[in-house]
Amino acid sequence: MSGFYGVLKKNELEHSEEEIDDKDNPLQLFCLTENNQIEPRSFMESRFQVALYGDLYNERTLRATLENKGYQFEGDTAEEVLATLFLESGKEAFKLLRGMYAFVIWDAKDETLYAVRDPFGIKPFYYMETDEEIIFSTEKQIITELSPNLTLHEEALQHYFSFQYVPTPMTLAKEITSLEPGHFFIKQLPNPLQKHAYFQANFVPVDGNEQQIINRIQEVMIDSVKAHIQGEAAVGSLLSGGIDSSLIVALAKDVNPAIKTFSVGFEEEGYTEVPIAQQTALELGVENISYIIKPQEYVDILPTIVRYLGEPLADPSCVPLYFAAKLASEHTKVVLSGEGADELFGGYNIYREYQSLKFFHHLSPALLNGLHKLSRVIPIGWVGKSFLERGTTPLNERYIGNAKIFEEKEKQLFLKTYHPSNRYRNITEDLFQRVHDEHPTHQMQYVDIHTWLPGDILLKAEHMTKAHGIELRTPFLDKEVFDVASKIPVAYKIADKQTKVILRKAAMDFVPSDVVNRKKLGFPVPIRSWLKNELYDWAYETMQESETDCLLDKAYCLKLLTDHAKGSRDNARRVWTILMFMLWHQIFIENE
Repeated sequence: MSGFYGVLKKNELEHSEEEIDDKDNPLQLFCLTENNQIEPRSFMESRFQVALYGDLYNERTLRATLENKGYQFEGDTAEEVLATLFLESGKEAFKLLRGMYAFVIWDAKDETLYAVRDPFGIKPFYYMETDEEIIFSTEKQIITELSPNLTLHEEALQHYFSFQYVPTPMTLAKEITSLEPGHFFIKQLPNPLQKHAYFQANFVPVDGNEQQIINRIQEVMIDSVKAHIQGEAAVGSLLSGGIDSSLIVALAKDVNPAIKTFSVGFEEEGYTEVPIAQQTALELGVENISYIIKPQEYVDILPTIVRYLGEPLADPSCVPLYFAAKLASEHTKVVLSGEGADELFGGYNIYREYQSLKFFHHLSPALLNGLHKLSRVIPIGWVGKSFLERGTTPLNERYIGNAKIFEEKEKQLFLKTYHPSNRYRNITEDLFQRVHDEHPTHQMQYVDIHTWLPGDILLKAEHMTKAHGIELRTPFLDKEVFDVASKIPVAYKIADKQTKVILRKAAMDFVPSDVVNRKKLGFPVPIRSWLKNELYDWAYETMQESETDCLLDKAYCLKLLTDHAKGSRDNARRVWTILMFMLWHQIFIENE
């Protein structure tokens, strides 16, 4: 199934408990397939309707448990397992699930709709509530087609220019909400909608010796990879040559020796992992299929990618991921990938920041304040400015995730809808409050898991693979894996010059030693040089033609581009963030 959508009318019904008349059903629910849409099946004498997008990796275990309790099944669908489990446990059933999913359960007897999104946000779920109805879907575009007169969400746009994506639960349509990962909502007619969390991605480090931790990581990863393959006859994996994807491939090969791997890169030196991936595949004994992306085809495919995303996303790696998925689709319908390893096991270099800023920990408040004022007057782009700013600013006031594009002061210079109350800290403030007593590295991991991971990493993974009709499975993003990762102390994750320390040691039994200590690249894209050369004319023309004058100071935007082309300042990420919004605006607002 490719997803689902539905409309729930808010009218109050009258019928007997013994008989539910379909014609009075306020819910219209449709499952999406590759070629058409079908009505979902009903269960328990038409009491429950269930639509599921995704997979349950513990479906067999749940079915066996329910059968032992006396339940009988008519078929072998995951939807029937969900309906039966819900009948047995109610909303507590959501805590028992292991998988990637978005699903709804309609209880006709109680006139109640339940909507659930998986713990990490691998699968999307959107909804819009009006006075008359609730429209919901796994695809935002379906809601916009059913209700086209929507409003641009100015606060969401302001956050986009800092985060490079629109943070959940907002979307760029003010009326449409993205359900947060690990949450569900209940809509019982005629009562108000209620939203609840059923999963919390908390870090609770537990002391243990190194070998015990390594053993637990190995055991849980082997189990997770097996669960994610689930006996698929043909399975592939994206392979960069780094530790995450290499470990996935090594473990998957033991389950399916015929696994194929897929890699993409660019001709520019330093911007391709294809040779490394090919060597890794050779050492692992698996086939590797690779592709080199040209600058022109990169820019040609951008409008298509923006259409699939539905929201602006200024992550340049969307494009290589799109081509990797296209390559994989020629050989398989299921691919594995290493998303989530960095967030769970401490893989980003920014997580080592606490160590690099130790110098500031011993300074007096007065000296810190003086250095902070100095950092504010140093011109942007000067060496040392960022170091001083980070060292003299509390973590919760400066860290918003793995990427930060524009600071609030600079957004005021070009964003005409800027409002001072919509600062980016509004998104992260509550997250930091929940973990304020934890180690700074765990604080950053927590923020990333709740913002960067669903907003960027999983958004592009879902839509770039779905664009080619394949299903991406992410063994690191598994509840059982997180349970192990959440208990690992920071000392086992971060060293002076290395990240994911304990994961690397756990991988040594499975992957080549040169891969274990390899520096992470992760779909690097040469936009820095391209915006000075191959893509400059395209970028300039896009800015000139964009009908975003009511929202952006285009003269400022063009200056960012020209300054970058001259080499006076590296504005590549800023320019790219503006361009991706303008492209989104052309497609969804200007209807080009």
